[in-house]
Amino acid sequence: MLTIAARAASMRGVSLAEIEEILERDYRTAQRVIAALGQCFSELEKVKDEESGKARWKLPFKSLAPLLTPTAEELAALSLALEMLGKGAGTDQVEALRCLHSKILALIPDERSRRLEADEEALLMALGHAARPGPRQMGNEAVDVAISTALKGTSQLRILYRGWKDTVARERIVAPHGLLLGARRYLVAVDLGKVGGGIQHFRVDAIEEAAVLPKTFVRKEGFDLNEHADRCFGSYQHEGGIHDVAWRFAPKAVRWAESFMFHPAQTVEREPDGSLVVRFRAAGLLEMCWHLYTWGMRSK
Repeated sequence: MLTIAARAASMRGVSLAEIEEILERDYRTAQRVIAALGQCFSELEKVKDEESGKARWKLPFKSLAPLLTPTAEELAALSLALEMLGKGAGTDQVEALRCLHSKILALIPDERSRRLEADEEALLMALGHAARPGPRQMGNEAVDVAISTALKGTSQLRILYRGWKDTVARERIVAPHGLLLGARRYLVAVDLGKVGGGIQHFRVDAIEEAAVLPKTFVRKEGFDLNEHADRCFGSYQHEGGIHDVAWRFAPKAVRWAESFMFHPAQTVEREPDGSLVVRFRAAGLLEMCWHLYTWGMRSK
């Protein structure tokens, strides 16, 4: 009900068809929800959509504002997301999320805000995320900002990039198409200096300098970052380097292997001897080896 009320308090309000879609219910249920909403909020107003001519329902935002105070669990989730993002994304995205967290707290009345902050801190301590150990990459704020700016404006990017085999960094002009987050961050881009160049991955930590150029570019036709990411086991991927993969886990490792999603398109087969075979099609053989190494003799 609160979700529908929040939609009704938006600029366009909410229609019966949208309620059906949000709740995944039928038309009659949507009608009952609107009736219940009217009983809860006397300010609910029925208006006519100028474009479609169909009815929409609207609520003044002030009537809903007291109910939109976030819970301690929601704030803790936001803090955990901020921590995780800080170990994978650029500094500009981290700062944006930190500002969002501060703005949310600023909109809450003082007494309730202090209580929520205390509850949030207690939750974070209980979850063991107040101080997470482990190595992480150092970020370069200037490079992060340049990448973010280029992505938002489809601008060409000049980078000084030092690959694994390079003794010194080389200048590249690239067309950035996205960013993959993982153990390492990779800029997904087309090297404009290569004739007929395809999508490549550039390690962000290997970019020594980055500058946004005034020239724009046309994104590779049909490119979808989510589909591209699904082809990778990890973040690293060679264009055209996709393989059919089959992993066999020993019977004693099956209960752990079954709790993993190794790839979105994986299939799982049980063998007569109790072992488990996981099959999928992806790139990133080196990262697969790194991951399987952590399983020791439990996989073969």
